[in-house]
Amino acid sequence: MIARFGLLRRHPALSPEAFAHHWHDVHGPLAAALPGLRAYFQHRVLEKGSHAILGDWTLDGFSELHFDDMASMKAAFAAPSGGEAKKDLGEFLAEVKLVACEKHAVIPARLDPGPVVKRMSLIRRIPGLSDADFRREWLGVHSGMMKQWPDVLGYNQNLVVDRYFRSNTESATPDEVPVDGIVEIWFASDARMKAAHAAPIVAATMAHAREFLSEITPFLVETRRIV
Repeated sequence: MIARFGLLRRHPALSPEAFAHHWHDVHGPLAAALPGLRAYFQHRVLEKGSHAILGDWTLDGFSELHFDDMASMKAAFAAPSGGEAKKDLGEFLAEVKLVACEKHAVIPARLDPGPVVKRMSLIRRIPGLSDADFRREWLGVHSGMMKQWPDVLGYNQNLVVDRYFRSNTESATPDEVPVDGIVEIWFASDARMKAAHAAPIVAATMAHAREFLSEITPFLVETRRIV
């Protein structure tokens, strides 16, 4: 399965409310019509968090579309409905950068009915780190440490395997779309999230992150499932 994320910045003429309305009510049905689409989520940014190695990303939302594989994803955006969805982007977005990812559910999300807090973070590896070494440190070592965090309801690692900017099908460079992974993590509440960060394993995990990451940019999001 491939998860295609859009990193979205709203058009400056739109208020956050107008952006959210257009994204959900106008663009949502257009994207939902893409052939081969297995799932579609809209993650609206509520606030940008802080981090010791914070990147300079400013976003208003993350789109997330699931396809069986890369071929299905590219075929969907080459279809007529893909052209309609792409044309609408200019109506409410100032910029969109895209990444195709392998999704790894390290801690499968256990989301019972009721309040939940979700944080999504963009990560970038340190310069010169190979694909194989990054994969080993993040998917191997780091994921094992995350499994020891208290009160985590779910944790996904989305490993970037391709990037797009100004084109739905032609790959962009890492400099044009400077992200190597997207983290998703859920807690029952903001208080539980803050309390979890006091655990010793969290400090050890963050120390390890500095060994292979140059940036971590977190966002608190609100998720709506469209498909």
